[in-house]
Amino acid sequence: MADTTQGGTQQDERRVAKLAKQIQAFSKEHGGAEGQLAYIGQMGTRIVLVGEDGGWGDLVAPTHAVAKSAAEKAGLTLHEEFDGDFAAKVRTGPYEWTRMAGIQVGGPSND
Repeated sequence: MADTTQGGTQQDERRVAKLAKQIQAFSKEHGGAEGQLAYIGQMGTRIVLVGEDGGWGDLVAPTHAVAKSAAEKAGLTLHEEFDGDFAAKVRTGPYEWTRMAGIQVGGPSND
């Protein structure tokens, strides 16, 4: 039987601490941050981060509970949906446009 702390395994608590530290580092680098949790199936839950400067990134947690705990521990403001004003904060550059849509809409090749 696994050892538990606060309802989770010690391994989950270590994951929460590591993710919270990464969230805090991202937030510090980008002048603050907000986030959204997105379930990605058996892989877990994606923590989408958007900095105050428009920078963005993501982390993956093994479960929704771990993702939510990490976000709370880091003091991250969470949004229910990735839309509206929150989505408008994201700033993309040429790399993102090329990788996400360039090929499909006639942009430069990624070769």
